[in-house]
Amino acid sequence: MSHLDNIPSTPGKHKPDKAFRFHSSAASSSLSKLTLYSTLFLSVLLIFLLLLSSPSSPPSPRRHLSTGSHHTPLSLSHKLIRKSARPRSTTGHTVLVTGAAGFVGTHVSLALKRRGDGVLGLDNFNHYYDPTLKRARQKILEKAGVFIVEGDINDKGLLQQLFDAVLFTHVMHLAAQAGVRYAMQNPGSYVHSNIAGFVNLLEVSKSANPQPAIIWASSSSVYGLNSKVPFSEKDRTDQPASLYAATKKAGEEIAHTYNHIYGLSITGLRFFTVYDKGSVARDFTYIDDIVKGCLGALDTAKKSTGSGGKKRGPAQLRIFNLGNTSPVPVSRLVSILEKILKVKAKKKVVPLPRNGDVEFTHANITLAMTELGYKPTTDLEAGLKKFVRWYLSFYSGSKKKSSW
Repeated sequence: MSHLDNIPSTPGKHKPDKAFRFHSSAASSSLSKLTLYSTLFLSVLLIFLLLLSSPSSPPSPRRHLSTGSHHTPLSLSHKLIRKSARPRSTTGHTVLVTGAAGFVGTHVSLALKRRGDGVLGLDNFNHYYDPTLKRARQKILEKAGVFIVEGDINDKGLLQQLFDAVLFTHVMHLAAQAGVRYAMQNPGSYVHSNIAGFVNLLEVSKSANPQPAIIWASSSSVYGLNSKVPFSEKDRTDQPASLYAATKKAGEEIAHTYNHIYGLSITGLRFFTVYDKGSVARDFTYIDDIVKGCLGALDTAKKSTGSGGKKRGPAQLRIFNLGNTSPVPVSRLVSILEKILKVKAKKKVVPLPRNGDVEFTHANITLAMTELGYKPTTDLEAGLKKFVRWYLSFYSGSKKKSSW
């Protein structure tokens, strides 16, 4: 309801007190003038108050898109969005990258942009870890010509506006609530982001015309309590050891459903990374190798077969392991860091806590090698040297900061 609805359409009539009666013509004349002046005064006053209380311009019914540190009107945002999403050539892809200010998201966005694809980022810049790191990545992406819309994948209205503004050929869905241990503190955030948010994105994607191909980040954690190694895409994944793993497994089942019903082309990538420290082993994978796998999945993704929410035929559905296929004990990781930093670590080895962590991860990457041309080339020591160089540069206050 407008604030004008509570104001009478016309001012009320002036009613003199009945106790006063005037009989002379002079009195009647004075009364008439008084009534006239009073009415005029009240009318002017009312108009003044209406002008004072009304907005200087009518409010826009359109949503404003947040661009990070400030809000930009939708008209301006649309120009930035279209410019960022425009590929250099007609053969380039137009990609929406969710979680674009995250670790993997930043590197994938930069790689896509460098080779000429159009890239639009989406990130909510939450506080799961230091947001200043995400803001630093945002600046680097902006310099590279990648615009990030600040928003949440659970905001269906925002997603719809982005899809209305840009015809995406692909969606690289990397936004998620990560981490195994944090799930014990804030379980709702995992359901909110990894399940509800994913469904939201798939809902908007399946209604698009044409539908984009979806590439999304699952996790090696779906293998859960499996004892058979190396982990293969054909192995069972019905024994998750953490809520995080369960939400990623749920995501894989949801992906199957939307592929089957709506014809969305969907590729899931099970990243193998490190989550803890102690006398356990991990299939550490360097970021550059992960990026190559993401781009390989995008380039080999077939088109979705649906249109406007209706399936026209069978669509591609894939899942791949992306790892280094060379598990290394965490104790070895510590030794390498000691060597690079030239310091001796103060070690405290404790039993593996019951918080969802698993003792061992090892990826069988045969399928990714065959279908994506995936071949990791960075060993742990070489990768750690690059990581340490970045870390010291970023946190030492150096003006020239990289985008790790």
